[in-house]
Amino acid sequence: MELLTRLDPVSSPSTALPITIRGLTKKFGSLLALDSVDLDVRSGEFLTLLGPSGSGKTTLLMAIAGFNRPDSGSILFGEREMILAPPHLREVGMVFQNYALFPHMSVAENIAFPLKLRRIPAKECAERVDEALNTVQLSGLGERRVDQLSGGQRQRVALARAFVFQPRILLMDEPLSALDKKLREQMQIELKHLHRKLGVTTVYVTHDQREALTMSDRIAVINHGRLVQIDTPQTIYNHPANSFVADFIGESTMLPLKCDGSNELYFEDTLIQHVPSQDQDGEWVLVVRPERLFPVHPEQVDTEQA
Repeated sequence: MELLTRLDPVSSPSTALPITIRGLTKKFGSLLALDSVDLDVRSGEFLTLLGPSGSGKTTLLMAIAGFNRPDSGSILFGEREMILAPPHLREVGMVFQNYALFPHMSVAENIAFPLKLRRIPAKECAERVDEALNTVQLSGLGERRVDQLSGGQRQRVALARAFVFQPRILLMDEPLSALDKKLREQMQIELKHLHRKLGVTTVYVTHDQREALTMSDRIAVINHGRLVQIDTPQTIYNHPANSFVADFIGESTMLPLKCDGSNELYFEDTLIQHVPSQDQDGEWVLVVRPERLFPVHPEQVDTEQA
């Protein structure tokens, strides 16, 4: 394990890095924002941190970026321990919720900023900026001011600035939240296409479960500072780990059930016969997804075979 202590030169092309998090804990006063979080982000995947407001997802992202220091735990980028490394030594691309563009700079100057910090030669810098503009479909707009751009265009500039220096990890904090519904859905497709093109390990924060289901390779559901479930969108939707995940992901009707210990579940006085083989007394929840329902005439219902 190597501790990063210097800013490495930009290499080309970059290779995506896995992220390994163990026992990450963060308190703000008496508030436990992260409660001993363990998380593995695979190299090159698009992982979404999903949860309600105040769940700890942004705190976790900022800990990965280096903008807040956890009280305990470990963060590895590949084999390098990053827990004490400042943000500028982590070599991650970051897209903030408000984009954080420089209003006194042109589009091209905004995108070139991380390259100039790394003292990339002027010719190579110009080539990378042009390539980034082309990648985000903003060719020809390099000389415009930021205040002359639409919301979607500003979002693309922020993206281009985040990946122009070829980071091996890309972090995004609800970058689509300020866009209208139509543009947000369009940008979801573009972001996923961009991820496939770049191949960079991406950690994306959102509270929008539809957004997470659409874009992610895997979703990490977070609540009260804890990692509740991590899996593919399909698995999380169809096989939620608990009632919180079932209620938070997608639309559903939740019915309280009781088990008498004989693999028989009851809704009020109605026996639900086809259940998993579980030998546990107590309360259960039946989750009914709307796409699993279909109308039938009352005379067609055979309650004895239900």
